[in-house]
Order: sequence, then C-alpha cells, then structure tokens
Amino acid sequence: ARNDKKHRSPVSNEKLRRIHKVMKIVIVGIQGAGKSTQGNLLSEKVNVPYLSTGHIFRQIATEKTPLGRKVKEIMTAGFLQPDDLTVQVVESYLDRPEYEKGYIIDGFPRTLEQVEIFKNNVDKVIYLDISDNEALNRLQFQGDGSRPDSSTEAIKKRIELFHEVTEPVIDYYRKKGLLLDIDGERSIEEIHKDILEKLGK
Repeated sequence: ARNDKKHRSPVSNEKLRRIHKVMKIVIVGIQGAGKSTQGNLLSEKVNVPYLSTGHIFRQIATEKTPLGRKVKEIMTAGFLQPDDLTVQVVESYLDRPEYEKGYIIDGFPRTLEQVEIFKNNVDKVIYLDISDNEALNRLQFQGDGSRPDSSTEAIKKRIELFHEVTEPVIDYYRKKGLLLDIDGERSIEEIHKDILEKLGK
C-alpha cells in the first residue's frame, strides 16, 4: 500500500484558512490528467467533499434502465453526455446536504453551454495541463477494457472533444480570473503542493 503521508504537503494554517474560503472548486483537464487523484488529495486536505462526474456517469451506465443504457451507449462511442442531462445530474447531486458547504468537482462543466446552465457559482478552477501524448500513454497503460470508454479509439475521440469543446471553458474561466494553471506532468506530490500553494495565495 502506498504511504499517504508522503502526499500530505506542509501548508501554513493561514494558507489553509484562505483555501477554506474557496469552497466551490472545479478541476478540469484532459482525460488522464489526474483529476480524481488530485481531487481526492485536496478533499482530504481541506475537508471539502469531492465529486467526480465521470464516476457518477459510470455508475449510471451500469444500471439496467433506459437512462443507464443511453449513457452507456454514449460513453462507448466516446461522445460527451448531453449538456442538459449532465447539468441535471450534477445539480441533483450538489443539492444534497453534504455539499451545502462546498465541494470539489471534476469533469464539469465541460462545455460553455454547461457553464451557462450551471446555476452554482464557482470560486476557483484548477486546470491540470498535460500533453495529448502523455494523456494517451497514461490511458493506454491504465486501460483494462473494463470501462466502456477505455478503447484507444474512444480515448482519442475524447482527447479531440476536449480540445474542441472544453478548451473554450478553460479560456472562459481564465478571462474571469478564476483559473489556476497547474503543470500536470510532474509527481503527484509536486502537483498537490502546487495546487495548495496557488489556492492559498
């Protein structure tokens, strides 16, 4: 088992207090950028719940319902879920009591349309930046065929979609002054420390 202590970066109490004022945090990045890893580490550090939209949709895709079959079909093809459906699912989760004091969410919003529909405010957006080749290498190495979107073709499709529809979201938040650019091609510990430093400024 991995020793979690090595991932816990020392951060001053003052910086942690400033981070705690930033309660609604979005993590964006290409598939394979390490969003869930950093989301979980940050959640543990600042005691704000972490929510992955990818996990939500993969759960729904296993359900033997019309919605489950529809979601699985879209995932298998490598396409993004419809904006209205995505926002509906995410907002229903964020309305739960455990998220009323804030949250860390990854994989949402993915499109400008989702940004417009999403009624909850966002305090900070963490962008984990990695190259297409790095993303492809990571995902092919991790892929075991158990996920409906883990084939090489589906991975390449999602990388293309990221550039087409999600990069404008990143530009939008950058112009709003909410974006924190993070180099995602470093160790887990270095990335975690960088995130805490930039959130605490």
